[in-house]
Amino acid sequence: MLNIRKSADRGYADHGWLKSYHSFSFANYFDPAHMGFGNLRVINEDRIAPGTGFGTHGHRDMEIISYVLSGNLAHQDSMGNVKGIPPGDVQRMSAGSGVRHSEFNHAEGEQTHFLQIWIEPNVTGIDPGYEQKTVPESAKRGQLALVAAPPKNAEATAHTVEIHADARMYAGLFNGSESATLNLNPARKAYVFLVRGGLQVNGQALAAGDAAMLQAESSLVLSEGQDAEVLVFDLAA
Repeated sequence: MLNIRKSADRGYADHGWLKSYHSFSFANYFDPAHMGFGNLRVINEDRIAPGTGFGTHGHRDMEIISYVLSGNLAHQDSMGNVKGIPPGDVQRMSAGSGVRHSEFNHAEGEQTHFLQIWIEPNVTGIDPGYEQKTVPESAKRGQLALVAAPPKNAEATAHTVEIHADARMYAGLFNGSESATLNLNPARKAYVFLVRGGLQVNGQALAAGDAAMLQAESSLVLSEGQDAEVLVFDLAA
């Protein structure tokens, strides 16, 4: 079974300095039909105005992934990390027993556009952790690169960050005749989020911001890309 949720059906918040689309219920946006999907809890598509950002705030027991699309995200946290996250990098923060952090756009005249992703962990109360890796375009071109997975995952590469969750996250770039097939466990769930461009998912057309939710499916086929960038999540049911 495959269901498509269109970009325009997402929640939206305009705070002036921040414009955010919410795939699932978040903050003042509440939709009981979209509280999450499997153990995927948040996908916020955020655009931060120059010279602004999220002040220091806290999290607990959540795996948080930042995926920057344009600009640069300045990260600072209570673990002592002070990092810049450019496009092409994947950042993972395990909130665990508690962490505080801030995220800012220090660039002059340039918006920071990124995805904030939360996945529910399968362990709680662990020490907070941080990891950041660069995923080269060549690893994603015409294929799905595993960019986040549980520790000791046999498919992990040098570009894969570790998450303390029963989930895997892939990123891919597709154009023209490029295609990819991912075998799925029908007992699990899969979520496809099209970051930009156009793409067909099991023969169904998606546009930027659209998502496909798959249940009881044995395979995922991505094809007919039009300058497409896509994220795919393999999730606990």
